[in-house]
Amino acid sequence: QVQVVESGGGLVQPGGSLRLSCTLSGNIFNSFDIYTVNWYRQAPGNRRELVATIASTEGTNYPDSVKGRFTISRDNAKKTVYLQMNSLRPEDTAIYYCNAFIPAMKTSTDFWGQGTQVTVSS
Repeated sequence: QVQVVESGGGLVQPGGSLRLSCTLSGNIFNSFDIYTVNWYRQAPGNRRELVATIASTEGTNYPDSVKGRFTISRDNAKKTVYLQMNSLRPEDTAIYYCNAFIPAMKTSTDFWGQGTQVTVSS
């Protein structure tokens, strides 16, 4: 089994920063290097939204809503992906989820964490 654990959430004032971490452990198929990792978020009453992607090549992608404010990065030796969130806004408030998978084997390697709460409020 593979475990995905997110951490780093909390309460922050508008304009502040947080860094989320997502760490994989357990029986990881092959190497963490080949995983693509996504960060999603979901606010109450809203659909789950993809906010950042990092591929095995370390290519990244962001939606316009967070581009220029969020940065995703990875440390393969630690099997960890980070989401640096700057200039946070109240509308960034949500539960943030980490999702890791091997693109060529998504149906059997699609792993999710339990989520970490981010609240942006004064």
